[in-house]
Amino acid sequence: GTTWKTGEPFIVIATENPEGSAGTQLLPESQLDRFMICIRMGYPTVKEEVEILKRRQNGSPVDIVQNVTNAKKILQMQNVVSEVFVHDVVFEYIANLAKETRRHNMLSSGISPRGTVALAAMSRAAAWLNGREYVLPEDVKEVFISTAAHRVRLNTKAKVGHVQVEDVLRQILEQVKEPSIRQQ
Repeated sequence: GTTWKTGEPFIVIATENPEGSAGTQLLPESQLDRFMICIRMGYPTVKEEVEILKRRQNGSPVDIVQNVTNAKKILQMQNVVSEVFVHDVVFEYIANLAKETRRHNMLSSGISPRGTVALAAMSRAAAWLNGREYVLPEDVKEVFISTAAHRVRLNTKAKVGHVQVEDVLRQILEQVKEPSIRQQ
C-alpha cells in the first residue's frame, strides 16, 4: 500500500533474451505495451565484431564511458518535446494507423490506445530531432515501426506463412492515406 517515487527522469532500458532461453519468460502483452519503443539491433558485421574484440583486449570499454548529458538536460529536452505541435490531421493519421493494425488480416491484436499515445510522443520527438516545432506525417512514419512492432501480434496465418511483423507494419504505412500538410 506504499507508493515510492522514482527519480526524474525515469527511464528503463531493457534487453530481451531470445525465445526459449533457459530461466527466462516472455513479458505479457500488457507489460510490453508499457515500453515506448522496441529497437532490433541484430548481429554486428564481421568488421564491427572485430572492433568489439579489439576494444576488449585491454579491459572493458565500459570503464571509459563518459556522460554526454545529465538528468537536468534530459528533463529540459522532454519539456521542449512535449510542446511540439501536432495538428488534428496528424492525430487522425496516428489513429487511422492504429485502427488498421486492429483490423489487418495478419494481426490478431493491434495497437492499444496507450500505443497511440506513445506514437504521438515519439512523433513529437522525431520532429524535434529533425529541427521542427511541429509534427509532419513523415515523423510518424519514421517512428511507427519501432513504436508499434512490440505492440501487435501476428495471427496463426501469418506465423505459418513466416510473415514478419515489420513487413505487416510497412504494408499498413502504404495502405493508410497520409494527410497532406503544407510546410510554411
